[in-house]
Order: sequence, then C-alpha cells, then structure tokens
Amino acid sequence: MRADRLVATLLLMQARGRVTAAQVAAELEVSVATARRDLEALSAAGIPVYPQAGRGGGWSLIGGARTDLSGLTAGETRALFLLAGPAAQAAPELKSALRKLVRALPQTFRADAAAAADAVVVDPARWGRPDPEPPATLEILQRAVVDRRRVRIDYLRSGQCTTRTVDPWGLVEKETVWYLIAGTDRGRRTFRLDRIVEVAVLDDTADRPEDLDLQQQWAEIVTRMEQRRAAVAATVLVSAALAPILDDQQGRNCTLLGPADDGRVRASITADTTKMLARQLAGWAGDVEVVEPAEVRAELVALGTELVRANS
Repeated sequence: MRADRLVATLLLMQARGRVTAAQVAAELEVSVATARRDLEALSAAGIPVYPQAGRGGGWSLIGGARTDLSGLTAGETRALFLLAGPAAQAAPELKSALRKLVRALPQTFRADAAAAADAVVVDPARWGRPDPEPPATLEILQRAVVDRRRVRIDYLRSGQCTTRTVDPWGLVEKETVWYLIAGTDRGRRTFRLDRIVEVAVLDDTADRPEDLDLQQQWAEIVTRMEQRRAAVAATVLVSAALAPILDDQQGRNCTLLGPADDGRVRASITADTTKMLARQLAGWAGDVEVVEPAEVRAELVALGTELVRANS
C-alpha cells in the first residue's frame, strides 16, 4: 500500500538524514520513479522534505526536522523496551517490530531504547530444570482471544477428557504455567493449557464482557485459590535463625506470629489438606515443631513411620 511506503520512506529519512531516490527504491524494493513520486508526495503534503541538487545531494528533512510517529515519551519508550526487550529474544516477530519502532523514534530516544532492550534478560527456567516449552495450544488460543472467536476444547482432568465450548476472555502465565480464563454456561472458568488436548476455533463470535478487566479477574481467581489452599492451618515453632527461611519457602502460606517463651518463633502454616500440610513440614524434620492441631502431628508421625519402613 502506498500509505505504508510513505511512512517507511519518512522513517528511512529520519534514520539516515538524507537519501536519494535510488536509495529509497533499493530499501523499499520499488522503482526509482515510484520512490521519487513518493518523496514528492511527502513534500506536497506539507512535510518539510526537499530535494538538494548536485553532488552529494538528495532528499532530506529540512532543518533536521523529526516526526515522532510513535507518540511515545522518553519514559514510555524506556518502559516499553525494558518490558519487550527480553521477550524479543525468543520472538522474532517482536524483535522485528521493535526494530521498526526504533526507526519511528526521535534520534534522542534511540540510544536509550536500544540500551533498555538489552538491559534485562529473563530466564523462565527454574534451577535444575530445562527451559519450559510453551503449550502447543497457546498460539491458537491467543488468536481466538484477539479475534473474539468461540472455541471448543478437549480438556483432560483427573484422567477424564471432556469436550467444552467456551468464550475465551484472556490468557495468564503464572510461574511458567499458562491458564485460559473463559466464559461458560456456568460462568467464569479457568483452564490449564497443559491439560487442553485439542482446540477448535469456531465461527461463532465469543461473548466477552465489554467492561472486562482481565487483571481484576485474575486477582479474584488467585484470591479464591489461595483461600482454598489455606483451608487447614497449623501453629508451629521454629528457631529464630530459620524463621525467615520458612517464611520465604512457604510464601503466602506462612505467617510469623512473633517470639515464643523459649526464644523460638511461633508461625502459622496453611495448606489445602491436613496431609498436604504435613508433607510440607516433613522436610524440616526436627527443626519445626507442630504445636497444633493434633491431626497434623498424627500425619507427621504416619509419614515418619512410612519413611522408616521404606528405608530400613
């Protein structure tokens, strides 16, 4: 399209300062005559683009004029490239888009943008684990969300596969696990992408609330999940030296309650079941003493008996 060529021509002039029609033609893969007509069209449109005849001449933006086609401020530019730079390492399309955006920035922004893009490296793999592969269904679901298309998914859970038709609202990645937030005939539901066996995009338009705030939706889901994971609580005693480590390991499932009479620290540890809570604490062996409830203490005794029997 000619509009695309005109924008590309202007960006090229911003990057090089002065160009000839032959240089524009070579860069944009058009004829020299077409490139000359485009340069003349820019000038006729009121953009300060003028030719300079003679040796070393060409077309240039008079007075070093610059047009910031992006509309970004310096701070916005740095924030964008800091965020997008690491992702561009694995996404060729994003890397290409960033290169084009750099050309659209004023000269004074470009150095900061390039530095920001290379300032951060994101390694999603946990220690001792390989780089996580994105789910096979991720790309097709991304397109369905953007295109607002209803999807039919085969979902595997507890060994059973069911087929469901849902309205995809958005996608969330949390600790390398991807989730689909979708509307169903039973309301909002969340699906793990690694449990989606197959996806079919339908012709039907997805029903997506106009005022949907995906960030708020996910915050509600996380809060509800954390509440379920905190259904059982145990009061424990741990040494002052190990209390910060316990707190860091358990995250939201740990609340440090303060010092005990014997100098140790009293803490509350939560989990979704008594057995899961005991398993979380078993690795601490004698460094953590469970005060209450008795059910958790009994589970720890049972785990210890199993370990002794299995390893004797």
